[in-house]
Amino acid sequence: MDELARLPPLRETIAAHGLDARKRLGQHFLLDLNLTRRIARAAAPLAEGTVIEVGPGPGGLTRALLLEGASHVVAIEVDARAVAALEELVQAADGRLQVVQADALRAVLAELGPPPRRIVANLPYNVSTALLVRWLHQADDVTDMVLMFQKEVVDRLVALPHSKDYGRLSVLAQHVCDVQRLFDVAPSAFVPPPKVTSSIVRLRPRSADRRLADLRPLERLTAAAFGQRRKMLRQSLRSLGVEPLALLAAAGIAETARAEEISIEGFVALARAWRGTAAGAATG
Repeated sequence: MDELARLPPLRETIAAHGLDARKRLGQHFLLDLNLTRRIARAAAPLAEGTVIEVGPGPGGLTRALLLEGASHVVAIEVDARAVAALEELVQAADGRLQVVQADALRAVLAELGPPPRRIVANLPYNVSTALLVRWLHQADDVTDMVLMFQKEVVDRLVALPHSKDYGRLSVLAQHVCDVQRLFDVAPSAFVPPPKVTSSIVRLRPRSADRRLADLRPLERLTAAAFGQRRKMLRQSLRSLGVEPLALLAAAGIAETARAEEISIEGFVALARAWRGTAAGAATG
């Protein structure tokens, strides 16, 4: 802990390594240690297994995770400048921090370290939802996720049927995980400040017996349903290559229903019914 306390301020690290935030990488750096430690505490306990961070940048949240007692942090960073900037932190962490230069969209969670695995990250805005959907497919390999998104994304993650924010991401996330909004973060907390408010959310995967073993049918079905959300499902589901009326009847859903009216359980019933057809089986 003493070595961590002696590290230079994050602004000096950024200046020394020319680590200006780049829009194409979706970078917005958190420098307020009180805030980053609050995020780290929300992900506790950190002392066992592996804590996975994506997009550490200059290491603001990484420092907080180590200060809050994380015993093994794997930080995935695609930006070579940030990897170099994190080297001092690697040395100060005394074996508790591993930095991997890689594209997180290609990472396999089970290969990053022993369980329990927790993902704690201020996600790059440009790939945040793609990362989450990928991790939902790997839910067996993660215990907990405490993530920062744009507030509008968290609005979708927690949305309920019959609301304007309810959509494909709501169904996928809430079927796989218990989802809890934690707190908002103002634009002024970042360097540079984004144009939107951000939010912290916790996603805790449900036990395997409470979710589909294969998420792909649900993913494709919700994409079809919400891709034409103003249409009745008997029309929007035609893109799946099956007879929608038979599918709706098998799931016990009215043929006049629209996507925004269907509960998560209803979509799961549709996915199971489609998975039982030849067209659904072809996706597996």
